[in-house]
Amino acid sequence: MFKDFDYQNLFTAVQPHGPSHMGVPLPPKNSPRSGKPVHWHLAGWLGDAQIGPIYLGPLGIASLFFGILSFNIIGFNMLAQVNWNPVEFIRQLFWLSLDPPGPQYGLSLPPLNDGGWWLMAGGFLTTSILLWWARMYTRARALGLGTHVAWAFAAAIWLFLVLGFIRPVLMGSWAEAVPFGIFPHLDWTAAFSLRYGNLFYNPFHALSIAFLYGSALLFAMHGATILATTRYGAEREIEQTVDRGTGMERGALFWRWTMGFNATAESIHRWAWWFAVLCPLTGGIGILLSGTVVDNWYLWSVQHGVVPPQPQVFPGVMDPALTQGVKP
Repeated sequence: MFKDFDYQNLFTAVQPHGPSHMGVPLPPKNSPRSGKPVHWHLAGWLGDAQIGPIYLGPLGIASLFFGILSFNIIGFNMLAQVNWNPVEFIRQLFWLSLDPPGPQYGLSLPPLNDGGWWLMAGGFLTTSILLWWARMYTRARALGLGTHVAWAFAAAIWLFLVLGFIRPVLMGSWAEAVPFGIFPHLDWTAAFSLRYGNLFYNPFHALSIAFLYGSALLFAMHGATILATTRYGAEREIEQTVDRGTGMERGALFWRWTMGFNATAESIHRWAWWFAVLCPLTGGIGILLSGTVVDNWYLWSVQHGVVPPQPQVFPGVMDPALTQGVKP
């Protein structure tokens, strides 16, 4: 009966069907799960075909409440910018933004239309994210799981807080924070890089990019290895971790042949977890140091011998960044 499934590739994913599973029993004082499970074949192309039941609990409900509140504040402010025209709202959505207060307000509470809405939306959004983190952590503990997912999410929250809260507080102005919006967010990133001498010279930015590409490569290598050895049972990774079978043995042999070294069924997940987590951690450090410790990353790199100084194409012309305070 399984002869048709002896060989699988990217285009022959198998969807096993079974009765709906309501989940393991919950500890006392937990809210019940809600919703009747349904099976959707299209969902099985991307993940598990079973959808539901859902558990929100008090933390999940509170997180969604504050998240929807923040989303509405941002959305209605953008809608007001196009004179409440839904067609223009959709047409200009990528360019609309909710901006932080101007530098004249510092860290004070500005009027609503001068950045107050941004401050309120950011506060609600931060509350929502922190509540969702607490939900992830408590759900993992309730189910007897490790808390690795929650701490990975915390790494992303660190970068979020650096951009919108920690660095603006250290700089003494909410104006240093990122606006809400798609293209305005990208414009802020480009302007930030220009303002501080090109982030490409920021070593923590370089580490962040290395971990970004590295985690993508590690996940691709691991996913490809498991798919390639699924016919030998390599997808049963817990079994292969404690008792390496022919699936993981063949995968290990392939990588030893290819690059002389192989991870194990367990260590590859630690490699990928650390690479992914270190991407926002190092990125947040790089952003945090910009303006607070280093004013120009290019000049910092020249000073520390990372890059050579630019040649004197026009002798006698000084870099404006080096002439601050010098009277003509």
